[in-house]
Amino acid sequence: MAGVDFGAERFGPETATNAAPAAAGSGWTDAGPSNPEEEAVLSLVLRPRLDTTTPVPDDIGGLSPRLRAHLSREQLGDVRGAHQADVGYLREWITATGLELVAVAPERRTVEIRGRLDRLGDLFGIEFRRVSGEGGEYRLARGSVVVPEEFAFVVTAVLGLDTRPPATPHFRPFPLPQPVESLAVAAPLSYLPTQVAELYGFPAGTSGAGQCIGLIELGGGFQGSDVTTYFSGLGLPAPDLVAIPVAGGGNAPTGDPDGPDGEVMLDIELAGSMAPGVRLAVYFAPNTDQGFLAAINAALHDETNRPSVISISWGGPESTWPQATMTAFDQALQDAALLGVSVCVAAGDSGSSDGLTDGQAHVDFPASSPHVLACGGTRVTSQSGAVEAEVTWNDGSQGGATGGGVSAVFALPAWQDGADVPASVDTGHKKGRGVPDVAGDADPETGYQVLVDGQQAVFGGTSTVAPLWAALLVRCAQGLGHNPGFLNPLLYQTLDAEGVTRDITKGNNGAYKAGPGWDPCTGWGSPHGGKLLAGLGG
Repeated sequence: MAGVDFGAERFGPETATNAAPAAAGSGWTDAGPSNPEEEAVLSLVLRPRLDTTTPVPDDIGGLSPRLRAHLSREQLGDVRGAHQADVGYLREWITATGLELVAVAPERRTVEIRGRLDRLGDLFGIEFRRVSGEGGEYRLARGSVVVPEEFAFVVTAVLGLDTRPPATPHFRPFPLPQPVESLAVAAPLSYLPTQVAELYGFPAGTSGAGQCIGLIELGGGFQGSDVTTYFSGLGLPAPDLVAIPVAGGGNAPTGDPDGPDGEVMLDIELAGSMAPGVRLAVYFAPNTDQGFLAAINAALHDETNRPSVISISWGGPESTWPQATMTAFDQALQDAALLGVSVCVAAGDSGSSDGLTDGQAHVDFPASSPHVLACGGTRVTSQSGAVEAEVTWNDGSQGGATGGGVSAVFALPAWQDGADVPASVDTGHKKGRGVPDVAGDADPETGYQVLVDGQQAVFGGTSTVAPLWAALLVRCAQGLGHNPGFLNPLLYQTLDAEGVTRDITKGNNGAYKAGPGWDPCTGWGSPHGGKLLAGLGG
């Protein structure tokens, strides 16, 4: 079949064409070929509209928030949505191939199609197999995705071929005895989220009122009784909370505090208590590349809740994502910047290796996208309500450490030019996007007291830092009267970053060391909330 090769669909060489059937990749057990008569729904992600007047984030990046002219959601569809002609090309091809057109969302640049696996495999050059692992059975797509030549220029990525989970939640429990009779005894260095907000000087007189945080969740769920009990214990009203199902996902608690429920409750409890006036919109989607992008798009195009900040605590090493898929995600994250929506993403919990064992350094995606605020981790101790010491989070023998390093995929952004981002420690010493941008308390030993599935727990991990910064930014938005929006260019070029953050100069995450100024362990450091608001208002 003549076509254009989009590269390995999932997990790099483990899905190379002609791989042996058993080569499903580390942690996966081959369970035989998929049923050829089984049907699947795929998402074809289209290129953004081609127009020389289309804005890009760099056009607004360095401007003060009060001078920025962000797009409305309606305008975004007009200037960044799929071109009508591109949708037309695909309609003709879908009809000609006998596939079913399920849905067209031009504003999200997505066309959904349905077909039998044998037909889809022939069209895209993929062999489907069943694999088991991570508590379930999934569809593995082996081969390189080949898009027919006549419309390859239209399609950015094909999602939904492989249903294995691409992302993991970035939280780490602190081991506690069960039942827990006293958190003060079992975890003496742990904090309530409200205490951490005070340590970081979140702006007085703000609560996030009138703002909405979008939380992206790829599994699990929350129980209303836990939410009510937890916030009552803090002396706060339960947050204005809405669950939004996306692409077949939904609020589905598993009953396992150490599973995805832990991520969901952690995000709700931290964001809702650090910004007690905010509305929380929780977008539940399946943990697939297709579901993950659908959740981000659902938040961006939500005209009802209109989140001004999105918090993402899920991700995986860059090398486990196909280039085409990362491009499709990054285009959606560019949309966020143009809307004035800040996106805070956890940088990972496994140090500079990001949990891989190939001897190389890796950064986590989507934290490595140059259009998000990547959030690394620290260890914080306090005295009399003030920060006593703060260093890079690295548990050493425990195996947990903040993610960070240099992207192997995304080039060094112009706004990061002056930050002295080092070359990668890997062979070739590539210069790329430096991760993270900022940091916050993430060490499980100095973690956050939460309630999950009726159990008291203490959680750390960079999953705590994304909702922390999201809560701070909605409080800044309330104080400013408008969204801060795409923070990175401001942080690196316009604001005095070292004045609005606390520089972390000690520690390492494996291959990289902290030091004065920006570094690939903690970025610019943890926040001075009030100073950040003042700087954004300048």
